[in-house]
Amino acid sequence: MTTAEKDTSYKTDALIASDIDAYLDTHQHKTLLRFITCGSVDDGKSTLIGRLLYDSKMIFEDQLAALEADSKTSGTQGAEIDFALLVDGLAAEREQGITIDVAYRYFATEKRKFIVADTPGHEQYTRNMVTGASTADLAVILIDARKGVLTQTRRHSYLANLIGIRHIVLAVNKMDLVGYDRATFDKIVAEYTEFATSIGIDTFTAIPISGFKGDNITALSPKMPWFTGPALLPHLETVELDQTADQARPFRMAVQWVNRPNLDFRGFSGTISSGSIRPGDAVRVLPSGKTSTISRIVTLDGDLDQAVAGQSVTLCFADEIDCSRGQVITAADAPAEVADQFEATLVWMDEDRLLPGRPYWMKIGTQTVSVAVQEPKYQIDINTLEHLATKTLDLNAIGVANITTDRDIPFAAYAEDQDLGGFILIDKMTNRTVAAGMIHFSLRRAQNVHWQATDLGREHHAAMKHQTPAVVWMTGLSGSGKSTIANLVEKKLARMNRHTFLLDGDNVRHGLNKDLGFTDADRVENIRRVGEVAKLMTDAGLIVLTAFISPFRAEREMVRGMMQPGEFIEVLIDTPLADAEKRDVKGLYKKARSGQLKNFTGIDSPYEAPESPEIRIDTTAMTADEAAQMIVDYLIP
Repeated sequence: MTTAEKDTSYKTDALIASDIDAYLDTHQHKTLLRFITCGSVDDGKSTLIGRLLYDSKMIFEDQLAALEADSKTSGTQGAEIDFALLVDGLAAEREQGITIDVAYRYFATEKRKFIVADTPGHEQYTRNMVTGASTADLAVILIDARKGVLTQTRRHSYLANLIGIRHIVLAVNKMDLVGYDRATFDKIVAEYTEFATSIGIDTFTAIPISGFKGDNITALSPKMPWFTGPALLPHLETVELDQTADQARPFRMAVQWVNRPNLDFRGFSGTISSGSIRPGDAVRVLPSGKTSTISRIVTLDGDLDQAVAGQSVTLCFADEIDCSRGQVITAADAPAEVADQFEATLVWMDEDRLLPGRPYWMKIGTQTVSVAVQEPKYQIDINTLEHLATKTLDLNAIGVANITTDRDIPFAAYAEDQDLGGFILIDKMTNRTVAAGMIHFSLRRAQNVHWQATDLGREHHAAMKHQTPAVVWMTGLSGSGKSTIANLVEKKLARMNRHTFLLDGDNVRHGLNKDLGFTDADRVENIRRVGEVAKLMTDAGLIVLTAFISPFRAEREMVRGMMQPGEFIEVLIDTPLADAEKRDVKGLYKKARSGQLKNFTGIDSPYEAPESPEIRIDTTAMTADEAAQMIVDYLIP
């Protein structure tokens, strides 16, 4: 190669590199739109996304070849491509021709980048739809032109609006199968408008399309000259995002991580959810309420003079104040509210129904707290929007209930701030996500009721009695011998001049819990009340003995969580069901076997034995007196 050729080659390479850099720079600064497609089964959601990927040239040649081959296998006629196969990745989805999981896909045009979530249409997968919608800016609600507005159309529209998606596109799909008839389109739009208005959707964009044929997807179709636009993709490219609104709200940032690489640096890292911040601005840390000013805004690319909503930064304070993960940094003059009781909407996402009173983990922002859900105020009928009376929530049900956290947390109404107002509930035993929730407001009593400090605390009461408070929680089947053993333990402790109190399952139902039955929900509330009473008694310095079936691990762990570390002693009175049934002094098992007594533990209601109790009493190997002495020896070594 001559010198001139080399020079030309170098210049060409430099130009190519320059073009690539320019392209990457342009691509990097494009806005990003996150949207979901949802609707009823077989409305064409996956086909539409496949068409968008195809038309935006986001399919590689080998993918296209595989797609054409798969289309022939799936039975697509002629040379047509089955675009749904680009998105339906699970074998089960392809076999059934439906979407089960949430499929996320990325594509880009010259004007904007997109992340699209293809959400399931089946009612049983509503929880997957909620997951996909939780981060979306826009929802494309698909309707099959042949079927019109269906229950799932209403359900997904209601959820999209509930979750706070501000931009709705009504895509009336499969217009090719109704002869591109304008009257059909207008009828569907009119019906949807009536429903949308009733749930608070003021505006939406209606577009007649054919995802399979490509009509009105990237450009207006000559087959529907009566529709003047916009086509779907141009609308997605130009819809205005709400980032400006986020920046206009007061400053909020939940702390994800305390950044302390050395003794000379301490910062608090997180993503700004709203507002803006500059060095010198006064801030308040919640829930403690301590204040400081910002000394630095640190990023990997250097310090900033200003940071705004959506940016991930590390904030440094001018003062050494306590701040940790889960706390929220806010503008000092416009702090978020702090409370521990709220009204919220719940979307139940678990096959096991809600048990009011049972403690769940609540993940809100970057913190996790324990929460109890009260009996729902009502459940919402998606078709009629009627408020229905209910005592619980089943899978996919939407209801409104009061919730109580175990501590004060900073929050905002979900309609104002999704980061501080949205949460999920997690089952403490299984770690399954059971619900998604949106806070409406704090309850007035959360603001009006305050803890009254007293001069004499639990340490003083315990010292007066010369003993260490404890809760001996005896659990086991009916007839296992709990009450007998508990009574013997109390008598032995009395002879040792110990101050005790015995809470027996039958006795508390004569007074404190006389209003409760034996459903799972009532059993949960029964144990919650007893736990609160036991806690007060340990504050008084007593050794509390209990004898309750308490069949659920979650509630026993709830009571353990109320006590001081080491104060809760779980005792499993381990008696085989057959032996307990033989004793049956009260005749309860006989009634349960005959169907006269419902929800009886061990027969038609489950018993969850402790996995790691402090004490296990094998009643087949020792007498009641020996069992009682074993417990006393544990308490008083």
